[in-house]
Amino acid sequence: MSHLLLTLGAGAVLGLAFLRLKVPGGMMVGAMVGVAAFNIGTGLAYMPATARLAAQITAGAFIGASVKKRDLRRMPKLIKPALILLGGMLILNLAMGPVIHALSGLDWMTSFFCAVPGGISDTPIIAADMGADAGDVALAQFSRLVAGIGIFPSLILAMTRHDPQGEEGAHQAGAADRQKDPASVALTIAVAAVCGFIGKRSGVPVGALLFAMLGVIALKLLTDRAAVPLWLKRLAQLLSGAYIGSSMGLADLLEMRVLLLPIVLLVLAYLLNCLVISALLHRFCGIRRREAMLAATPAGANDMALISGDLGVHSQDLNVLQIIRMIVVVSVFPQIVRLVVSLLEGTCP
Repeated sequence: MSHLLLTLGAGAVLGLAFLRLKVPGGMMVGAMVGVAAFNIGTGLAYMPATARLAAQITAGAFIGASVKKRDLRRMPKLIKPALILLGGMLILNLAMGPVIHALSGLDWMTSFFCAVPGGISDTPIIAADMGADAGDVALAQFSRLVAGIGIFPSLILAMTRHDPQGEEGAHQAGAADRQKDPASVALTIAVAAVCGFIGKRSGVPVGALLFAMLGVIALKLLTDRAAVPLWLKRLAQLLSGAYIGSSMGLADLLEMRVLLLPIVLLVLAYLLNCLVISALLHRFCGIRRREAMLAATPAGANDMALISGDLGVHSQDLNVLQIIRMIVVVSVFPQIVRLVVSLLEGTCP
């Protein structure tokens, strides 16, 4: 218990500092950096898996509480942007696999899984099941996640600072906080928790977030009583950042020497991919640049749900696109990787 409290303390101190400095996603980024430093320095950082689960459930509740009927009617219009987003990420995955293989000497399966734009918790497990080195995959995924929540939001904010953002964000920003009475908050948390646990047990990719979101959407549409206050969102950011930071130890830092160049190239490739995909989404789907860039950012669905609001984006289209991406990436991409690797191993030494 003492290690858990120290870990949360390290995350909270730096998280609050980053928040005061107005760093995008400051609570999550600061918590991640603070806990990672604490763990590397002492080796005492500890976060239970339930912390990540709680963050996923809260992210799902936060998304669900802001959904309106008109948002659901927009679902068919997201097919085109979803295809652009997933197509671009699949091309990146297939292009970077051989690059990582050539530079690091990792086997084909591990190399491709290092570039899969999935979740840090799901992808290494799937990779291990397919015979890849889960440790190397986890390190590459962690680096992608660090860039996705620690670097990309600040770059996006700087690049789109003068872009018109419209009034949708201001309108939806208060949607999740409009009714903050304790009874509504308690009911929302209860529904999200029950549905999130069911989703976790179901084995569905990102099931906790997805089921919690669907449960709260149903609550919102049936009763209009769904409410998630801002302090609960900050707590979820703290838990998520601390959980990620606690997985980074001295051994991981030393191992980065072997994968340093491939990881740097991978992050740069994700940046280029983000710029290209966002330009396509803006050009052909009419999505605002900031929202389009966030959709193409290499971070998890729950992480982006917790961070996007800090950048003034409260779009349900963005949230739904992130969830579609995560489901397809962890269910379809591994099968494509397996097929490609089987072809390569049949023709390459």
